Amino acid sequence: MSAQTRRAVLGAAPLVAVAGPAAARDRTPDVMVSTWDFGAAANAAGWAARQGGGSALDMVEAGGRVAEADESNTSVGLGGLPDRDGRVTLDACIMTWAGDIGAVCALEDVVHAVSVARRVMERTPHTMLVGAGARSFAVDQGFETQNLLTPRAETAWREWLKTADYAPRPNSENADWRGTPGGPGNHDTIGLLAIGADQRMAGACTTSGMAFKMRGRVGDSPIIGAGLYIDDEIGGATATGVGEDVVRVTGSHSVVEAMRHGFDPTAACRAVIERLARLRGAKVAASQVALLALDKAGRAGAFALQPGFTYAVTDSAGRTRIERAGALFA
Repeated sequence: MSAQTRRAVLGAAPLVAVAGPAAARDRTPDVMVSTWDFGAAANAAGWAARQGGGSALDMVEAGGRVAEADESNTSVGLGGLPDRDGRVTLDACIMTWAGDIGAVCALEDVVHAVSVARRVMERTPHTMLVGAGARSFAVDQGFETQNLLTPRAETAWREWLKTADYAPRPNSENADWRGTPGGPGNHDTIGLLAIGADQRMAGACTTSGMAFKMRGRVGDSPIIGAGLYIDDEIGGATATGVGEDVVRVTGSHSVVEAMRHGFDPTAACRAVIERLARLRGAKVAASQVALLALDKAGRAGAFALQPGFTYAVTDSAGRTRIERAGALFA
């Protein structure tokens, strides 16, 4: 897209609600979606949980754990790229159909941040634990500890130290996962949304955060309403990309509210992306933010700032496909 066209888009009026392709065709409803290509493996675990009688909450937790345990995935859990001090810190949140929520931020030494977030939700009067407190709680709950910095991630960090160049690259999740695990990815998330056999919804989001971030940095991923939001009357949404920009427009909550007002999932995601572009202008011209939604009718949709965002969709027959989202700056 030319600079002139970008300026026209950035100054355009808000998108009106329209029916997207998903609304126009008869098909088997979707029951689980996850961000990026590696979401397919997460969905497989979620589908197995559903088939075994698990709830939507069980589905998203199972899917998140797959990504967290995959050492080849430099964006989530074990093998995630560290902060600029060489420490891997994890953020995660989880939300149910009933509005129950739990989150952890800057969690160290525990692989399954999504499960710790669920314990926060189920076993404490709080909604979020951070840092050393989150780690202590996880240990008290019986979670094992280990060094999350793999040799491959440490090598990437030491290579980065030579220049200390901190510049997020759009779609690094897929590029690094497919190509060279341990490469210098900079924005990192898996978001998951699911509909259980009882038609109730849940969602989760888990990440190792921006590679080589300042110590203590937290993005959108563990923040309910930004990285994740579920409304069992309407649907759910999750976000990926540069978390600071997602927070500015409370991305996931805004998508759900757009769906409440009649937008289909794709149109809702696009409306919020366009709002971000109008708000930030040239500051997001080279950044990636992507939003993914699943409504209660089982329609999935997504939209991004930049081309390249993909997501995994599993329907109620158990078939999984990879979709490529539209983009504002295509």
